[in-house]
Amino acid sequence: MALWAGQARIGSVEPDYLSRMALRSGLVQAQTRGGESGWCIMGEPTESLRELALAMRDADLAPNWRDEQLPVTDESGRRLGTVERAVVRPLGITTFAVHLAGLSPGGAHWVQQRALDKPNDPGLWDTLMGGMIPADDSLQQALARETWEEAGLRLAQLAQLQHGGRISIRRPTADVQAGYVVEHIEWFRCVVPEGVVPVNQDGEVAQFRLMQADELIERMLRDEFTLEAARIFSALTCSSIT
Repeated sequence: MALWAGQARIGSVEPDYLSRMALRSGLVQAQTRGGESGWCIMGEPTESLRELALAMRDADLAPNWRDEQLPVTDESGRRLGTVERAVVRPLGITTFAVHLAGLSPGGAHWVQQRALDKPNDPGLWDTLMGGMIPADDSLQQALARETWEEAGLRLAQLAQLQHGGRISIRRPTADVQAGYVVEHIEWFRCVVPEGVVPVNQDGEVAQFRLMQADELIERMLRDEFTLEAARIFSALTCSSIT
């Protein structure tokens, strides 16, 4: 069912999801718009979403609470407010992320294996760096910060850094009950110079490896990479050909 804030659609929830927690009367209202049923969050979006997020946490429906705010936008991308990161998937709220695909001077791919204790996609292979863009970061700030936190690299160390494009993901997720991934990813590519080796700083990466294209493809076909990384490597290959 649709999830609205005021006149804007901001996400979607399972029909009975909001009935699983104790909510203040008037916080959300059942509505029908243009023949579509949904729930409308009443009041100022950031404050009302904060109250809803706390109710979800009290009902054990907001695992991996981060105290990190992500932007909340309407369908055109206009920012309406912010929300706690832990609740975006159950509420189907669109998130924004940045990824970096790193190549060696010889054309091999720098990839990371996600830590085994990650709440989503543990142990799968991924791009050199990938992370969500918080509400208080610009795209460039998130690119620089995540590249350092995940790979221990400064952007100034990298060669041929350029924007590769945008991919969008819409799919259910098994990471949380009744959760949905709706995400726009801005991806970049670069060359990691000879002798420069990524080193994780935040404990969220099990290992880094230089992987040749044939092995990377074989592992993608065995579903050993995240869906997001597979999409990016496919786009990277197409952009290299063209």
